[in-house]
Amino acid sequence: MIPLHYSDSYPKPGTGLNDYFRRIVHYRQMDFEYTFWQMLYLLIDPSVVYRMVKYHKQTKNQWARDDPAFVVVLVFFMAVSSLAFSLAFQVPGLYNILRIMVGSILVDFLGFGVVMATVGWWIANKYLKDGTPAHSVDQDVEWLFAFDIHCNAYMPPFLILYVLQYFAIPIILKDTFFALIVANTAYAVAVIYYHYIYFLGYNALPFLKNQTIFLLPVGVIAVLYLLSLVLRFNVAIFLLNLYFG
Repeated sequence: MIPLHYSDSYPKPGTGLNDYFRRIVHYRQMDFEYTFWQMLYLLIDPSVVYRMVKYHKQTKNQWARDDPAFVVVLVFFMAVSSLAFSLAFQVPGLYNILRIMVGSILVDFLGFGVVMATVGWWIANKYLKDGTPAHSVDQDVEWLFAFDIHCNAYMPPFLILYVLQYFAIPIILKDTFFALIVANTAYAVAVIYYHYIYFLGYNALPFLKNQTIFLLPVGVIAVLYLLSLVLRFNVAIFLLNLYFG
């Protein structure tokens, strides 16, 4: 169990990870049914997921998941989708295919997640805590919960950019203005959705304030989206060419 509060400092990143990783090798202890339920509601109503997070806090005395099933399933989905893209673009050689699959998991998902979790964890604990009322304990954001927030926020972009984009390849790679709009809108929606769920995660914590700071990137994304249309810069063509040549 991850401690929720400390008397003199907030918890270090990685607290509770030993127990978390230990459960990965015991798949019978993972609740995949609940994981798929969470994934569904992250797509249709992510606020429901964070209402359940509050219930988890009341029953387990921690905000973070103690079940790695969500990460395991998402990593599996990413491996399959990366393989599908590699076959679609006829990536030569098993080594190159494995490199793309491992890179998408270790860099795009886990590496990016560690950065986003650490940045959000640090900002929240350093600047957003609402103070400790009299006769109550100090509370801090758990790093593992910050990583949960990233995992939750990654689900809609995964669906848009790893699944829907795959089936839209014949459309978005054309040199037309329609293809430009479809491709860049998909990427803009995916990134905005990520930051919206990222915001919801921190907004669920009652001991934080001014969580709207996590929505600031949305304005930047909107400006870049409009600029990409003006400059006729197809994000999908650029990124797919970067990944698959």
